Amino acid sequence: MKLVVGLGNPGPRYAKTRHNAGFRIAECFAARHAIALDSERFGARFGRGRIATQTGGTLDVGVLEPQEFMNRSGDAVALALSKLPVEDPSRDLLVTLDDVDLPFGRLRLRAGGGAAGHKGLAHLIERLGRDDLPRLRFGIGRPLTPIDVVDWVLQRFSPEEEQVLGGLVATAADSIDAWLGEGLEAAMNRFNRAGGPSENPVRIEEYRSITKKAALARWQYQQRSDQNKEG
Repeated sequence: MKLVVGLGNPGPRYAKTRHNAGFRIAECFAARHAIALDSERFGARFGRGRIATQTGGTLDVGVLEPQEFMNRSGDAVALALSKLPVEDPSRDLLVTLDDVDLPFGRLRLRAGGGAAGHKGLAHLIERLGRDDLPRLRFGIGRPLTPIDVVDWVLQRFSPEEEQVLGGLVATAADSIDAWLGEGLEAAMNRFNRAGGPSENPVRIEEYRSITKKAALARWQYQQRSDQNKEG
């Protein structure tokens, strides 16, 4: 089984912030493959489905979004890995997350390494006791004005960024497909390139459609979660 883990903060307050780019990418990928993130398991939103491969077969793929705050993301992932048939996290796990040290929209796939200051990834590495975890970093850039980085990542993307974000997130989802179908090294060779924002109207329209579905699914999940807490 393959597992895609999006990192972000739970709840509508954070849904459109820069720090939730990992959630956006995971949701785009899930919606594209009709994987419904409608289960509450492992302390996370979770969905599972089968994805067709280029060779004519199918892959068992799960998508997981931890529902603790970012700096506790590792708890849900550790629990999921203890229950799901993910054989080797260094091969079968991919984490999607934001990166302030990459220019806006730049993608960077890596086989492992340190957390580079990202608290969500740092907690995941700590809980799993290993850093050979493939990750897809999505560039959100650093602020051009004097502002604390913590405040910056919890802000929403600017209107100008939102105009092109759809194409970029769709391309990030493409890189997950490449990882599944071609392997990490091939995906790195294709997507770890310098490139500016995409304004491809087809990709942006695809993302807008997926965003509406993801927003509805997120709202429905939140409603069920709130009802369960009240009950």
